[in-house]
Amino acid sequence: MKRTLPLLITIATYALAFLYFSPVLWLLVTGFKTEGEAIIVPPSILFEPTLENLRLVWDAGASAFIGHSAIVSMTSTVLALILGVPAAYALAMLKVKKADDVLFWFISTKMLPAVGVIIPIYLVLKELGLLDSLIALVLLYTAMNVPLVVWMMRSFFKDIPYETIEAGRVDGATGLQGFFKITLPLVRPGIISTALLCFVFAWNEFFFGVSLTSTNAATMPVFMSSYMTQQGLFWAKMSSVATLAVLPALVLGWFTQRQLVRGLTMGAVKG
Repeated sequence: MKRTLPLLITIATYALAFLYFSPVLWLLVTGFKTEGEAIIVPPSILFEPTLENLRLVWDAGASAFIGHSAIVSMTSTVLALILGVPAAYALAMLKVKKADDVLFWFISTKMLPAVGVIIPIYLVLKELGLLDSLIALVLLYTAMNVPLVVWMMRSFFKDIPYETIEAGRVDGATGLQGFFKITLPLVRPGIISTALLCFVFAWNEFFFGVSLTSTNAATMPVFMSSYMTQQGLFWAKMSSVATLAVLPALVLGWFTQRQLVRGLTMGAVKG
């Protein structure tokens, strides 16, 4: 019984993991089917794979849309970290007046649905001449991710004993030296996990992308929606585009999984 239970738990874990991954697996498989095979009911399991869909979506300009998504996601993630990490540090480690109110204000900005602010944002960007530009998406995605950075990083900073900072000050470290040389190295896993989440949220964002861009700054989700036409849904081509869109996040998650797990177990869900 002692040997059977761990084996059953392992099997159940793999089965659950496969269940969660099955939609992604089906997406990958559909991308290698023809349009006819992609809409067959019941679905065909045995088929002759084809790269025609990948060739067609690549010839349609997929590389440009991938470039837009990469630039916007990476730039907005870096900016969100630059703005959010010091703010989280101040709220967690320094005696800031009404810190809880400030923290609530940050998270309250996530409560308003995007559709409720799209009209004023559209008008402002139109007046500034920033419609259909990467700069507009970078600014919006940065603002979208800063509250996430502040909330997550504050929890990571809270896990650091304040005595560590005091010890650094006793040794002669200034406030900035203590922040960069003592505190940041201790929360590096938290920064990596937070950065990955910000990147994924920016990479997957669709509403602002489809509302504020057309060709010059359209991202991968917008490109994917172009295969939803009046003639119908091109499932095989949409699956190919989705495969290209999913790969960067999967690759990043794979290479940073150790730091990601370590970061998420440092207390990122604490208040």
